Amino acid sequence: MSENEKDIQEKVIKDTIERTVSFSSDNYQLRGILHLPLKAEKPPVVIGSHGLFSGKDSPKQIALAEKCNAEGIAYFRFDHRGCGDSEGNFKEVTGFEARCNDLISAIRTTREQDDLGDRIALFGSSLGGAVCLNVCRQMGISALVTLAAPLKSEPVFRAMQKAGEETELEGFHPAALQFDLSKKVAEIKHILVFHGDSDKTVPPSDAHRLYQKCVLPKRIIMLRNGDHRLSSEENQKKFYLESVAWFRKWLLDNRQ
Repeated sequence: MSENEKDIQEKVIKDTIERTVSFSSDNYQLRGILHLPLKAEKPPVVIGSHGLFSGKDSPKQIALAEKCNAEGIAYFRFDHRGCGDSEGNFKEVTGFEARCNDLISAIRTTREQDDLGDRIALFGSSLGGAVCLNVCRQMGISALVTLAAPLKSEPVFRAMQKAGEETELEGFHPAALQFDLSKKVAEIKHILVFHGDSDKTVPPSDAHRLYQKCVLPKRIIMLRNGDHRLSSEENQKKFYLESVAWFRKWLLDNRQ
């Protein structure tokens, strides 16, 4: 990667190095934070893909990064184009293919970091989960965790309509977010599927369909009284505990 494609700044917080990394995706400059555990040499890394209206600084991403680091696993959280600290106008640049390209660029960027190992896992929440599902097989991913991931774009459109009641979305291109992963998720493995059984945005049936189409090793956890935002503290604790255990199993303990 050339110098004009990557801008790195670092700071040490407790037992973690936080590295700010800028990288290009379709000529947009994206920015993320790489959390490196100090005591781990060339650790594996988990890359997070956030939801439609979210960003790299969501509490879920930050907490998951901290908990992965405690196990000797690095974590990279970044803003998709048009979000947070990354370039682009949200309404103009947001699309499913665009977000998939961003994640692919993020994966390639982590593979260029000299102090990371060669094993990569993905975490995706809501639309970010769909993005991870779409790219994981072509990018040689070792493990995957999804939370409230839709298999089709209809729940995303409903979320856009709901947001439109509170914010102006004129100029947004919903057609760019059209997708159907029903056939593409077949034979995905090393996947842990989370979904709230009371999710009003993405139907829980999507999680069951996803789980059925994937192959072993796989696992599904339905969060009792769980909503789309993972509001319950009890469900949050279960999500972090089980997610980190899954990443540890397939990135550190078991290398099949």
